[in-house]
Amino acid sequence: MQQKLRARILPLLVLIASLPRAVDFAMADTLPKIKSAPEFTLTKQDGKRVNLNELRGKVIAITFIFASCADTCPLLTAKMVGIQNKLGSAFGPEVRFLSITVDPEHDTPEILARYAEAYKANSVGWAFLTGTPAEIREVAKRYGIYYKKTRGGDVDHTFLTSLVDQHGTLRVQYMGVRFDPDEMLRDIQNLMAEAKGL
Repeated sequence: MQQKLRARILPLLVLIASLPRAVDFAMADTLPKIKSAPEFTLTKQDGKRVNLNELRGKVIAITFIFASCADTCPLLTAKMVGIQNKLGSAFGPEVRFLSITVDPEHDTPEILARYAEAYKANSVGWAFLTGTPAEIREVAKRYGIYYKKTRGGDVDHTFLTSLVDQHGTLRVQYMGVRFDPDEMLRDIQNLMAEAKGL
């Protein structure tokens, strides 16, 4: 009985193991177009206002973090720094990262500037954004981010990283912080190539 069960399960396991690779090949050429990326205007770590529409023509990765986070946000930021470094000279001119705080009461532009410096985020292509509580609440809602401040001062929030193409279209979202950074790098490179007609 056990041998028959193993004989049935083994081909199924082989099939399941092959699925991610099959999906990778299918997604390698063109990422889906989800919808127009929700518009917003927020304040950068240098105190200047930035509007998403101003960044048309660039691939944009949008994350949600908060500066006093002690565990998951640093992991996400470090992962994004790794991708930043692998993009080389394309980072800034062709690709931008936007990290939006979910703790606007605490995360002033000055605090976000120190956070960016601590993680070696390249300000040429990476803006850390804050705003009024109402502004942050609205942009978080538009991007499917839930957040709630705890009694201890931490902020529980959804981790959802959005990739927006050069035309302002939301193309893919990565759940959590355990996504493969090489996969995101490939997706960014595919969008860069797509815009150049390659």
